[in-house]
Amino acid sequence: MIEPPSLPTPLRAIAAWLFWAAALFALVMALLPHPPQIVEASDKVQHMLAFAVLAGLAALAWPRRLLAIGAGLVAFGGLIELLQLIPGLHRDSQVADWAADVAAASAVLLLAAAIRARPVFPRKTG
Repeated sequence: MIEPPSLPTPLRAIAAWLFWAAALFALVMALLPHPPQIVEASDKVQHMLAFAVLAGLAALAWPRRLLAIGAGLVAFGGLIELLQLIPGLHRDSQVADWAADVAAASAVLLLAAAIRARPVFPRKTG
């Protein structure tokens, strides 16, 4: 099977920079005592949106590292919830938030893996 082409190197580099910027933004927003409301949505939807974006950007930047990306995002979501246990931050740590992070990242990475698995030139039948 011929592997689908990935993004050109400059676009992958842009995706990598955007990923790190988005990860930093997510971390800061998660640790602010009273973060501004960016999206009018429930807390879980905001978690899922953030981790879907992170997973999508990471998959574009490092398309051959999907398993490592998944592990890293699971750890990142867990780290955020652990940091939110710090009393001075006045945040609530919830396992359900971490589960939402994992679910969204997993869905996007599974989609990326399915796209990568498709052959560039499908076989003609019949």
